[in-house]
Amino acid sequence: MTRTLERAQTARARAKPSTDDTRWSAVVARDKAADGRFVFSVATTGVYCRPSCPARRAKRANVAFHNTCADAEAAGFRPCKRCKPTEPSLHAQYAAKVADACRMIETAEDAPKLDELARAAGLSSHHFHRMFKSIAGVTPKAYAVAHRQKRVRDKLKRSTTVTEAIHEAGFNSSGRFYANSAEVLGMTPTDFRAGGRNAEMRFALGECSLGSILVAASKKGVTAILFGDDTDALVRDLKNMFPRAGLICGDRAFERLVAKVVRFVEAPRTGLDLPLDVRGTAFQHRVWTALRDIPAGATASYTEIAKRVGRPKAVRAVAQACAANPIAVAIPCHRVIRSDGGISGYRGGVARKRALLAREAKS
Repeated sequence: MTRTLERAQTARARAKPSTDDTRWSAVVARDKAADGRFVFSVATTGVYCRPSCPARRAKRANVAFHNTCADAEAAGFRPCKRCKPTEPSLHAQYAAKVADACRMIETAEDAPKLDELARAAGLSSHHFHRMFKSIAGVTPKAYAVAHRQKRVRDKLKRSTTVTEAIHEAGFNSSGRFYANSAEVLGMTPTDFRAGGRNAEMRFALGECSLGSILVAASKKGVTAILFGDDTDALVRDLKNMFPRAGLICGDRAFERLVAKVVRFVEAPRTGLDLPLDVRGTAFQHRVWTALRDIPAGATASYTEIAKRVGRPKAVRAVAQACAANPIAVAIPCHRVIRSDGGISGYRGGVARKRALLAREAKS
């Protein structure tokens, strides 16, 4: 046991304190999202566990962290019989069931009923519904609706008639789709099918210390704020969204809007209050609202945002919502970082994300 304790102390000495502190916090919280990222060993028992292990918590002085199970075993520890770290976690097993359910929804002609999905997963309807929502961030019905909406957008580009596209996408009632078409498409189905015909979008380009910036807006509000190194590429990105929309170069009033965005990028403490016209799922809007509550100079982890929107286990869905955000800085997804403090991906590039955070920290 003495040798085991010495090995644990050596492992702790080699680890970075900041990493150890973050990992210990995950162990204290029994954070299932940390499972698979590392394991921890306990010198007094000679075993190693996954972060979410439900066993009685060990004293911090007896705990060491290892990147993999193999590392822990090489240090002389054996796997815990309770949390079984060498086997897929319960969360991972559930995630696999959710992935299978999503494929079942996507390939079905008609949206499967809840009891069908639950039966295929080998769970009760209530348990399956709760599990699906905690992992996917939305209910099975909401996922099916979102997928059907995506199908109708794709069908509208290829079908002979709008009605044909609506029915091919799985909507049994044209009236039901038309009732929500503006929310789903941002315009009438006919105009969407025509590549955004009759839709008007003003845009203007600007320059800031982080490169080129494009701001676009509909009559309702700002639809996009994009960073890039090539102004032509930024305009092409906008055109690709609505290839037949009426893209109008902004006048002086609109250019003042761009200047306001640039001023915020250069001096974040000045604030940025803009009318926005952004569409997404209910879950995405909840995430984006939470992002706007993060003040300049502060950050939050994906896990923290998941907790704020009432879906503590939907960390991956939160990350996807951040990635889907089309309005940089106004919806500050750059203020979301990994639980270990690392800088993760950003639509405008990791370098810009790091620069924005550094600038906000100093201002």
